[in-house]
Amino acid sequence: MVARDKLNLLKDKFGPAILRADLPADDRLFVYIEPVVVRDVCRYMFGDMDARYIISIGADDRPFSGKFMVAHNFAFDPEKLLVSVLVHVPADNPKLDSISGVVPAANWAEREIRDMVGVEFEGHCYPKRLVLPDGWPDGVHPLRKDFAWNEVPKDFDDEREFKFDEPPAGCTVVPFGPFHPTLDEPAHFRLYVEGEMVRGCEYRGFMVHRGIEKLAESVLTYNDIPMMAERICGICGCVHNVAYAQAVESAAAIKPPPRAEYLRTVMLEIERLHSHLLWVGLACHIVGFDTLFMQSFRIREPIMWIAEKISGNRKTYGLCLIGGVRCDITPEMRTELRAVLDKLEAEWRPVVAAVLKDKNIQKRTRGIGVADKAACKRSGLIGPVARAAGVDIDCRRDHPYAVYDRVRFNVITDDGGDVWSRVVVRAKEVFEAIEIIRQCLDKMEPGPIQLDIKDELPIGRLGLSSVEAPRGESHHFVITGENNRPRRWRVRAPTYQNLQGVPAMIKDQQLADMTISLGSIDPCFSCTDRLETIDLKSGATKVWTQEELLKLVRAKKA
Repeated sequence: MVARDKLNLLKDKFGPAILRADLPADDRLFVYIEPVVVRDVCRYMFGDMDARYIISIGADDRPFSGKFMVAHNFAFDPEKLLVSVLVHVPADNPKLDSISGVVPAANWAEREIRDMVGVEFEGHCYPKRLVLPDGWPDGVHPLRKDFAWNEVPKDFDDEREFKFDEPPAGCTVVPFGPFHPTLDEPAHFRLYVEGEMVRGCEYRGFMVHRGIEKLAESVLTYNDIPMMAERICGICGCVHNVAYAQAVESAAAIKPPPRAEYLRTVMLEIERLHSHLLWVGLACHIVGFDTLFMQSFRIREPIMWIAEKISGNRKTYGLCLIGGVRCDITPEMRTELRAVLDKLEAEWRPVVAAVLKDKNIQKRTRGIGVADKAACKRSGLIGPVARAAGVDIDCRRDHPYAVYDRVRFNVITDDGGDVWSRVVVRAKEVFEAIEIIRQCLDKMEPGPIQLDIKDELPIGRLGLSSVEAPRGESHHFVITGENNRPRRWRVRAPTYQNLQGVPAMIKDQQLADMTISLGSIDPCFSCTDRLETIDLKSGATKVWTQEELLKLVRAKKA
């Protein structure tokens, strides 16, 4: 048993500092440790045991254990094992050794826990605010249980500005965002430029943080959350929908019916198809190849139509409930989907052939935005970014879910580590997604699509779920709770890790290559939380604040 073997290695190394271990399945391991060894345990797992870092989670566990809790999650991909290292932190002195010095990929996660939960990480290399708004008062932590989901701190300062670092000597600051023609969502890269060369940058994001995790533990129920999870990302909504449902099912030891698992796989691969076709088109648009941009969108459209026919929506499918799915595929839909896949494959092959031979695209993308294997390990880079650097990882194979252990497919890799290799990986993955859907349609048997769950879900159970989104691994962590909702739900989208690799990708390259380097990770930031209206009669425009929108909505309800 792989999980027990890994646990024995940890026990041999750290002895009584390993307080407890739960092995709910062969592919899951939860290890509770003494706080004093957290840095050494994570160093040993990340370095000597060669685990891949996933994410760190903070939770206010005071109502239940009297302490805060921090979990550091790792993956042993070849062994198909997910591990969570859990530490309880005293409520009266919430401090813990930082692991960012030995696991650099944990930098953002620890900063976020500090912001949202209030655990201080001693020895962190860059303990600067990450998530909270500029005017948020110090010492107020919104993911603590005694902070209401709809509360606004009394000391919130609208005039307070975020303090950026000083640029290196001899560099000029060039702002990239927060609003930029090539960014669909707000994000701010403060570039330090010397002549035409980028020498460094500072990132400021999370401008429209929507508090989804807080809503989940405060007002939503288990089966409300899948619909909210879909709104996390405008492209990978089904991924988060499935990942959340699987995390709860893992915690509660629930297994959906086989047909439901096939349907989840089909819809996930439909989502991968439209995402990759979208990205290849946009990448070509960024480098000035608009002919392929238009071809990609033309080829993509029938996939959007068939998704709408199956689920009722082009994009947000509303697919999952705990224990199954909401929609089925009829025999007529199955026949139509096969025809759509046949046509897509026939049209995509010449497009890919044209792209792979195009010298102009290669000139704009080869050697640009490089992230090698070492960078992937150091920053926790995932998905096509990692596979383009020769890192052979894919959650569908390494941590199989739905029916990915019942279908055959190739994990596409390349070895350039640059934008060009990311183009190659995504373009070829389209063909693998088509084959996966075909196999599902062939193997899918009649049967129920939803379990009849009569009992309440168990309380205090932990669940992990990793799903391979088009951009890379989406990881969900759940602690089941009272009132038909989780105590804690943590979402780690792939962009969260891949963004941390961008500063190294753009360092010492031309400013003109910033856009395609950033675009090559297929970033998803969030939706903007401001609204502009235009008076059709006068032509006047108005930007609405959050307070004005709330007053408007409440007046309508009254």
